Amino acid sequence: MFLHDPLDLNSPHLHPIPDMSSQSEPHCLTQPVAVIGSGVAGLITAHTLVRDGFTDVHVLTKDATVGGVWARERIYPGLELNSLPGEYRFSPLDMPPPAEKGARLSGEDVMNYLETFASKFLQGRIHYNLDVSNIRRGSDGTGWKLDVLDLRTSATETRTYARLVVCTGGCSNPQVPDAFNPAAVTAAGFKGIVIHSADLAQNTDALLSHTASGGDERGSKAVVVIGGGKSAQDACVYFANEGRDVTMVCHKLNAFTATPKPLPDYIRRSRLVSMFSPHIHLRTFLERFLHTTWLGKKIVDFVWRRLIDRAFEVTKIPQDSPLRNTFAPFWNIQVNDEGTPRPNGFHALVLADKIKVFTLNRAVGFGDDGQSVLLKDGSQVPAAAIILATGYKSSWEGMFGDGTMEALGVSPHPANRDSSHVWNYKTLANPPPLHPDTEAWSSSILRGIVPAKNIANRDFAVNGACIAPSMGYTMEVASHWISAYFLGDNMRIPQTPEAAFAATEREAAWLKRRYPEIPTALYPSRASYLAFWTWPQHADDLLEDLGLPIMRGGGNALTWPFKVIQLEEIRDLKEERDEARRAANAAKEA
Repeated sequence: MFLHDPLDLNSPHLHPIPDMSSQSEPHCLTQPVAVIGSGVAGLITAHTLVRDGFTDVHVLTKDATVGGVWARERIYPGLELNSLPGEYRFSPLDMPPPAEKGARLSGEDVMNYLETFASKFLQGRIHYNLDVSNIRRGSDGTGWKLDVLDLRTSATETRTYARLVVCTGGCSNPQVPDAFNPAAVTAAGFKGIVIHSADLAQNTDALLSHTASGGDERGSKAVVVIGGGKSAQDACVYFANEGRDVTMVCHKLNAFTATPKPLPDYIRRSRLVSMFSPHIHLRTFLERFLHTTWLGKKIVDFVWRRLIDRAFEVTKIPQDSPLRNTFAPFWNIQVNDEGTPRPNGFHALVLADKIKVFTLNRAVGFGDDGQSVLLKDGSQVPAAAIILATGYKSSWEGMFGDGTMEALGVSPHPANRDSSHVWNYKTLANPPPLHPDTEAWSSSILRGIVPAKNIANRDFAVNGACIAPSMGYTMEVASHWISAYFLGDNMRIPQTPEAAFAATEREAAWLKRRYPEIPTALYPSRASYLAFWTWPQHADDLLEDLGLPIMRGGGNALTWPFKVIQLEEIRDLKEERDEARRAANAAKEA
């Protein structure tokens, strides 16, 4: 069946929750709210809650500074944004542009912006160096209890909150392969240093010192980076530019986009690219034409092929280069935005033989000599230092008390293999194979924000678990969704856990169809939902849930794809929601 409508309110699965604001205000505004995490999602969520009148909002973070993945203690040399300037900012505060036109913002730029935001809007509300664990229901079945460890004093306490928003994301709990864990390092007698990319900032000087030898000893300057994603490429670039012998080992590299000169905003900052990616529903005639007709599919296929080919052309990558072994960007989210190529960038350094790349291969252990990495094909690569850019596990591991994740509904559950949801989009023909974990597991977190089991309680939410390139925009809209949900506002969301679960089953079926290679359910803290290419459509879904206007850039039937998306268009969402609430209350009293 075609599912073009955003949500069918006549469906047995979906009903608007009645307006509860008269029951909730002002009592709920004085109750304590905990926001766990001080990254992008945590900061904007706390800010929106405070603006909405919640008087007792606490941001709890185990870090010594704000920023999450962009925190001062995590910024390493050479870290740059993998997106356009402005996409990690919020509507209340402008972000200074890069010093050079067309340049990327550095990790330090983002760090400074988030620190400024926290200082300006959340002064006194952020509690640092606190490790939260054993999240559980209160003894009477309501509210939340959290065990909190002060990392500076080792003192512990139990805190109680009426509402909870988890914003811990997915880049704080490193995934270390068994073949390279500390026990394996010791057993192999490896003589070098092994770290995860998450710890690169704290260990950069040690790595440089350890690999600084100018002697003839084999591999004395060799740095091996395991992984092909953005962090892996950043690490390769930094150490290659520092004169080290760098080798990357991975199965495939991130796909990438590149152009000979910066593209105009009506292409880079509009809905144009998202139009060529199918969404769970197709709002416009143009989207339906592109994704449900034979001719539309031809156009979409051409655009994606040209996107890939143009990137290879601009970076002058030969046909036989391992740099061409990338993920297919249409079916995946592992995509870097390179912009205009730079002479000291990753692809240029590989072509200049400053970085060696082994793709369609894997690192499986250590060599017998204690100073090399063993590859799947049996070859060995010299290594004085190894950087594991091997991804992350869910940050929720160890955070919730026994049985709480299951009772709350944030754990993955066995997938429904007999789903009746079908999307007969022409552009989804011939997908890559379904990953076994994608096939086996599903998430039941509605919109990537609220677990279906808890939908009626309005006291728990997640922000930052929906992957989208424009994080500032999507997380800010999500923060308003969460605040409205806590306030008891009338929203277009399921009314019961059963109806909510049915809605999440539809979302899970869509993700398996759209991104079959990505097992999102196993990484709920980071990828409970994937918007990615269609992030503008996802933001519109959230706005529709709030009863607010969508496609805010304007335009007519032909020009809307080219209208630039601006954060300023969501700057007054609070005022819009307040007006909608007043209108609803007036209508009830009439």
